[in-house]
Amino acid sequence: MGAKLTSRRVFVRDLGLGVVALTVGGTLWAACGGDEPSPSGSTSVPGATPPPGPDVSPPATPVRGEPTVRQVLLDFVSAYVVVRGTEAVVVDTGVGGSAPAIERGLAEVGVGWSDVGYVLLTHRHPDHVGSLGDVAARASDAVLYAGAADVEAIDTPRPLEPVGDGDTVLGMQVVDTPGHTPGHVSVFDPEGAVLIAGDSLNGEGSGVETIVDGVGGPNPRFTADMATAAASARKLAALAPDTIYFGHGRPKVGGAAAALDALVARL
Repeated sequence: MGAKLTSRRVFVRDLGLGVVALTVGGTLWAACGGDEPSPSGSTSVPGATPPPGPDVSPPATPVRGEPTVRQVLLDFVSAYVVVRGTEAVVVDTGVGGSAPAIERGLAEVGVGWSDVGYVLLTHRHPDHVGSLGDVAARASDAVLYAGAADVEAIDTPRPLEPVGDGDTVLGMQVVDTPGHTPGHVSVFDPEGAVLIAGDSLNGEGSGVETIVDGVGGPNPRFTADMATAAASARKLAALAPDTIYFGHGRPKVGGAAAALDALVARL
């Protein structure tokens, strides 16, 4: 399946339907593991204590054009399944061995691998791309996307299409958010003011020290350039997202814009 380009490099038209993603059980407890290899084959950590509160983000009432989002929890990291109409996007692929959990997530929204037209990687770290080979093999027709500056660092079974500011995937705007890695990208759905932030931001339970009302900044332990990452956080704040879904940590569902504004004032 090829990507259709326009002058704004719009890959997929907005079908105007809701966005859906799933939560499959797991444990949320740590931040992005940088470029170190991540464990494979497991979707839970024996003996780990889950963070307080539910591990399923509260569902919103589906409204035409507005997204409904839940996490797919994969050990300490989250991936997402996004569906509009009959097409699906997988945002990040988690650690190695995560494909079965993502498959269960697809099934729960009534789609399968053949419906996955797109795989979007927020960045190159192995806890976000560790199952790319397995996911790409199952979603054999999917176009694979990643931020331009991270493409060369990702081990991929077939070519990655570079994306950035000005691109859209399944109606969501791609936003360049470098700093955590040089090619980090986030995705923003303007209809529902919903942001999937990857590791450009972090939530409660991520291990980030500074959290303001459920929203934390990039983790300095794993971030390549904190000054650039702080600028990216301010860029995201200008979008005024109402809900933010993170690579690590519990989602901030509602009221995220004010929390993010307060956070970036401290960066």
